[in-house]
Amino acid sequence: MNVENVTFLSETNSSLQSAPSADKSLGKDDFLALLVAKLSNQDPMNPTSDEDFVAQLAQFSSLEQLSNMNENLLQDIQWNYMLSQTISNTMATSLIGREVRADTSMIYLETAGTADLAIDLDRTATEVTVTIRDQDGNTVRTINENALDAGEHIINWDGMDDNGVQVTAGGYTVEVTAVDAEGNEFTPDQFVEGKVSGITYRDGMALLNINGQDLPLASVLEVKEG
Repeated sequence: MNVENVTFLSETNSSLQSAPSADKSLGKDDFLALLVAKLSNQDPMNPTSDEDFVAQLAQFSSLEQLSNMNENLLQDIQWNYMLSQTISNTMATSLIGREVRADTSMIYLETAGTADLAIDLDRTATEVTVTIRDQDGNTVRTINENALDAGEHIINWDGMDDNGVQVTAGGYTVEVTAVDAEGNEFTPDQFVEGKVSGITYRDGMALLNINGQDLPLASVLEVKEG
């Protein structure tokens, strides 16, 4: 009897060692195959107890449920993403021709034109500094405003640089800082207002064309009547 047991263990170890090791992860099919193999090759003089067998079946059942949950979750995420994109794209097209207000740190300058930047102060500012930079990060114009009350304000840029030279048309980044009556520096909200002239789709995302800028739908703060 001892010799038979030794032979059984030797064959089992040889079988396990010869199994491919390229993929060390076990799926539910692998788990079931191992369970069936173990039951088929168990020692008839020392079979698996009912408790151990039930526990192994419970493990397989849990693995099956987790695998199904993972597949369903991935499908739900993909479906929700597609649904969200569809709703966003549909909403974006309905805004064509509407006046909107959008949050942005960009400003677009037409050829030989001017541009307006809207800011919202949550407190009175003794000083407001607007720094306009080109696409390379170089400062082209600094605008200073003094004694602005709390609320919304429109700051006009005449399209000139600090030397009085007309800059080229295109997009520019804008940074706004302010100082209150106590000397504390704060950052006002800044936004643009304009009519949505069209929609551009990029990487599945709808971008609204407002005053020459392509802005995401999520940046819209307000849609005006008319």
